[in-house]
Amino acid sequence: MRKEEFQNEKLYQTTMSIARKMLQEGIVSEEEYRQIDTIFLEKYKPVFGTLFSDISLTSEP
Repeated sequence: MRKEEFQNEKLYQTTMSIARKMLQEGIVSEEEYRQIDTIFLEKYKPVFGTLFSDISLTSEP
């Protein structure tokens, strides 16, 4: 992984961590969360981030 790819991965994961917290606290809806994810997937093009983008964060196990 190149330095730029690693940096983009960190930025994506950090951004989505904040977005997940906002979702859990009810600040954003699931639809808004999905929009945020789509925007930042396009912006950062993370290598590993796409592995987690389809996982529902609000479903009970």
